[in-house]
Amino acid sequence: MSMTTKLVASLCGAAATLIVGGGLASATPDTNAIVNSTCSYPQVMAALNAQDPAVAAKVSSNPLATAWLQQLVAAPPPQRQVMVDQAAGVPEVQQYSGLIGQVATSCNNY
Repeated sequence: MSMTTKLVASLCGAAATLIVGGGLASATPDTNAIVNSTCSYPQVMAALNAQDPAVAAKVSSNPLATAWLQQLVAAPPPQRQVMVDQAAGVPEVQQYSGLIGQVATSCNNY
């Protein structure tokens, strides 16, 4: 896998999990928060920007990550579950578990 492909996969994975409830690093991730979220893409990005502007900039500057996150937010719950399950397989995503939890619990405030 090329470095660019790994970077895009990592960013898409991070984007996919931005509104997941905390615990991606655990053996059984809690995906209820993302699957049933009522947050819009602007709310997710506002919460992410408030929590970690550097990560928000990385996501928003990558068209693939942005498109993937927008698709995730717009998807119905069954499709979201599939997308989240796929993203959970990206090892780089685990480093964002704390941030993900913060965004998941605050995105409805934006």
